[in-house]
Amino acid sequence: MKDLTQGPIGGHLAQMSLFIFAGMLIQTLYYLVDLYFVAGLGEEVLAGVSAAGTLMFVILALTQVLGVSTVALISHAVGRKDQVDANLIFNQSMLLSAACAAIVIVGGYPVADAYMRELSANATAAAAGTTYLYWFLPCMALQFAMVAMSSALRGTGIVKPTMMVQSVTVLVNIVLAPILIAGWGTGRPLGVVGAGLASSIAVLAGVAMLLVYFLRLEHYVAFDPANWRPRLETWRRMLNIGLPSGGEFAMMFLIVVVIYWCIRHFGADAQAGFGVGSRVMQAIFLPAMAVSFAAAPIAGQNFGARNAARVRETFRSALVWSLLIMATLAVLCQWRPDVLVAPFATNPEVATIAAHYLRIVSWNFVAMGIIFTCSGLFQAMGNTWPALFSSACRILTFVVPAVWLSLQPGVELDHIWYVSVASVALQAVVSGWLLHREFRRRLVFAPPQPA
Repeated sequence: MKDLTQGPIGGHLAQMSLFIFAGMLIQTLYYLVDLYFVAGLGEEVLAGVSAAGTLMFVILALTQVLGVSTVALISHAVGRKDQVDANLIFNQSMLLSAACAAIVIVGGYPVADAYMRELSANATAAAAGTTYLYWFLPCMALQFAMVAMSSALRGTGIVKPTMMVQSVTVLVNIVLAPILIAGWGTGRPLGVVGAGLASSIAVLAGVAMLLVYFLRLEHYVAFDPANWRPRLETWRRMLNIGLPSGGEFAMMFLIVVVIYWCIRHFGADAQAGFGVGSRVMQAIFLPAMAVSFAAAPIAGQNFGARNAARVRETFRSALVWSLLIMATLAVLCQWRPDVLVAPFATNPEVATIAAHYLRIVSWNFVAMGIIFTCSGLFQAMGNTWPALFSSACRILTFVVPAVWLSLQPGVELDHIWYVSVASVALQAVVSGWLLHREFRRRLVFAPPQPA
């Protein structure tokens, strides 16, 4: 356990952000490595796998429920020096992760084919996406255990072990991807089957390594059979924090699905171009997301310790770094987006669409930095409902106009991208206002009682 209620906020933020960024970058390489090798199978296969990848937003939504609540409640417990409650939260989180994994496996296979047929531009893309999902679903299911253990460590201020485990898993994926997808060394390419299988094997290795770490090295939070009985009151506490954050990702999933639906009439090239551009955008967001992820346990421990000044200082530091990072990335995407997408788009038309998408949406990068930072502070204070409300605004400001535009004659892809930029800017304004209100309400602590 690392006490984040003492020492310089900037130092804690820089150190944790660096490790979190490394871990997130490594995690993202799972998808970029697959994307690189799948791109060589043709634009229709690439479109299908990209569309299938939208289901990861559902998994991210569910893992957010676990991850955000685990970080928030464990960091609060650490801040008030309550190791018993921290252990209870960890074990209940692992119990819920097992239940979620079972639901993904049991429920995922029956709906995969129908989902891809509805979303894809043509039958070839749908078949490729369905095959990929069949082999990628174990990876999705295993994410829950990975997130539960990683979040517990982050809540206690420890991030290095997770980064190291993720480093190993991505190496496994990098080695397996060319062997299984392209048939390097075997002469038996498995195509999209290999893409899903490589990721599933790699995540399984990561879960195994984290289990060994907890059983042998972790002492502040640990597996305890006495805490494995379902505790409904603890679940209520976790869900009250986690469900709104999961709802945020569910809305992101809805937005991405709507985009694929709106642009399906432009053909497989358009869907593949959006898939490449959005994956690259997610990757370049990682530094700012790492800052917000680091801000959550730092502010969370200080919130648990009832230190309002350090909570506010965490927000200011995180916001400055996020804005600097996102402004720099926006300039890069305005300057040479073609370089960023080139490794993942061998088809010139797909590459052009992906680069143009990045150039337009980069106008909302600064606004995204504000949204990320606000979300981290909402999580830290244990009230994520304002962040959900902020995200819900995009349903009105993006989904409704985008669907309407897609049905109009003469609509162009750019029209959809510009609506997205405007909706993100409005969301940033709403997020900032709601966080200011939460500070006024929740950072008012009674003076400590004399002993």
